[in-house]
Amino acid sequence: MSRLFSASPRLRVKILFALLVVPLLAQDARQIVEESQRRGRANSQRYEGVLEVIAAGNKISTKSWQSARLGSFGNSKAVIRFTAPALVKGVALLIVNHPDRASDQWMWTPAIARDRRIALQDRSTRFFGTDFSFEDLEERDVDQFDYRLVGDEPIDGAPCWRIEARPRQSKTSQYTLSRLWLRKDNYVPVQYENFVKDQLVRRLHATDIHNVQGIWTARTLEMTDLRRKSRTVLRLQKLEYNVPLKEEEFTVQALRREQ
Repeated sequence: MSRLFSASPRLRVKILFALLVVPLLAQDARQIVEESQRRGRANSQRYEGVLEVIAAGNKISTKSWQSARLGSFGNSKAVIRFTAPALVKGVALLIVNHPDRASDQWMWTPAIARDRRIALQDRSTRFFGTDFSFEDLEERDVDQFDYRLVGDEPIDGAPCWRIEARPRQSKTSQYTLSRLWLRKDNYVPVQYENFVKDQLVRRLHATDIHNVQGIWTARTLEMTDLRRKSRTVLRLQKLEYNVPLKEEEFTVQALRREQ
C-alpha cells in the first residue's frame, strides 16, 4: 500500500487497475460460465447422433451413436453407444463425471468381448476414429478451471464473451489453455479453442441453436483437429431432456448389453 501512495499519478492508476479491475474481470468470467451451466442444467438428456468424419483428403465416413446422460452437470454419468456402421456397432463408452477431478471412463468393445478402463494418459487420443478425444467427451465443471474475461467477439454474427480457461492443478488435462465464446443473448457456448502449450490443436464450433424444452441447445457440433487436418460433424437428433433413466443403465456391467 505504501508503494501506491509514493507512486506517480499514472503508476497509481495502473496499480489500482490491477488491484480492482482485473479481479472483477476474473470474477465476471466465472459468473458467466456458471450462468451458462445453470441455464443448460437438466436431470437427464438423450439423443441420437449422426457423425460425418471428414479426413484430410475430404474422404467422408459416417457413424451413428446413441447418447444418454443422467445427473446434474459435472456430477453426471453418460453412455455413448455406436449403432452404425456394423464395424463399430455396439462399441460403448461409459463416462462418470466428477466435480473435483477428471472423469472415470470405460469402453466396451463387443468384437473382443472386453471392457477396459481408459487411462488418464490415453484421454488425448481420438475416440474410435472421430476427431473428439476421450477428454472432449467429458463435462467441464466450472470449479476445475480458472477463468479470465479477455474481450467481446462475435461468432456467426452473434455477440459473445471471449473467455480463457486454464485447468487447475487438481484437473488432469491434455490442454494447457482453452478459449471459449459464449453468446450474450442465451449463454450458449458456441466455440472452444483448445491449446497444448502455445499450439492450437482442436476447435469445436457449435451451430443450429434451438430452444429444446426451455434449454437453448446447439444441435450441430463440428470438431476440427488442426494437427490431423480432419474434422467431425456431429448432428443431434431426437434430443430430449429430463427423460426417465435408471442408475443401473450407467454401469460397466450395462456396457456389455448390446442394443
